[in-house]
Amino acid sequence: MPGFGCRTVDERDDDVLRVIRPQDGPAATPADVEFGDGVRFYYDFATPDSYLAIERLVHTLGVVPELIPVRRRDLADPAALRPAPGDVAARSAMSDVVAGRHLQPLRWPAAWPFDDELALRAATYARGIGKVAAFSLAALRQAYAGGADLGAEQTVLLAAAACEIHPRALLVGVGTRNVAAALDRAGETARADGVRDLPSVVVGDAVFVGDAGLDAAAAAIDASVA
Repeated sequence: MPGFGCRTVDERDDDVLRVIRPQDGPAATPADVEFGDGVRFYYDFATPDSYLAIERLVHTLGVVPELIPVRRRDLADPAALRPAPGDVAARSAMSDVVAGRHLQPLRWPAAWPFDDELALRAATYARGIGKVAAFSLAALRQAYAGGADLGAEQTVLLAAAACEIHPRALLVGVGTRNVAAALDRAGETARADGVRDLPSVVVGDAVFVGDAGLDAAAAAIDASVA
C-alpha cells in the first residue's frame, strides 16, 4: 500500500496475522497485508465492541494497525462514554451481529461488567514482547465467546497460555512499575490522539469510534493512498 508509509509483512509476522484475522473473512497472507504506520487501534476488554472490532480488524482495514490497550476510564468523563449493552435488546442485537459474521455464539460473562485492569496490564506486558495481538484476541474470545471473567487471574493466564506467554513471567510482569507506567502512557497517548471512547481507530488525525467505525476508517486509509 504505497504512499501510506507502510511496511510489508514478512514471514515472521505470519503468526500475528493468523490469530488476529477474522474467522469468516478471506485469509490475509504476508503477501497482501501491510503494517499501517499512523494507524492505531485503541481498545479495552470490558467493552464488547472491542471484541466485535478485533475479530474483523485486519480484514476490514486492509492493514495491521498498532494495537494499544487502554483504560476506558482514563479517556473522558464517564458520563460522556457510550453505554455498554446491558439490556436484553442490546445484547440480542449484538448476538445477531455475531451470528451474521459467523463468529462463535456470544456468551456473556456471568460477572459483567468485569474489572479488566489485570487483562489490560497483561496486554501491555504482551505488547512489550510482541504478542499483544495474539493475547488480546485470545482474551476477548475467552470473555465474549467463552463467557469467562477477565477479572479473574485464571482467565487471563489461559489467554496468555494460548499465545505461549509463560504464566510466571506474566504474573511478574503485570506487577512491575514499567508495565503500570506504560499503561498510563497509553491513556495519555490516546487522549492526545483525540480518543474519547473505546474501541477507536486513529487514522492520521481522524478518530473512528466503535466497531461501526471500522468501515469509515478503512475508507480513510484507502483515501490516503489513492
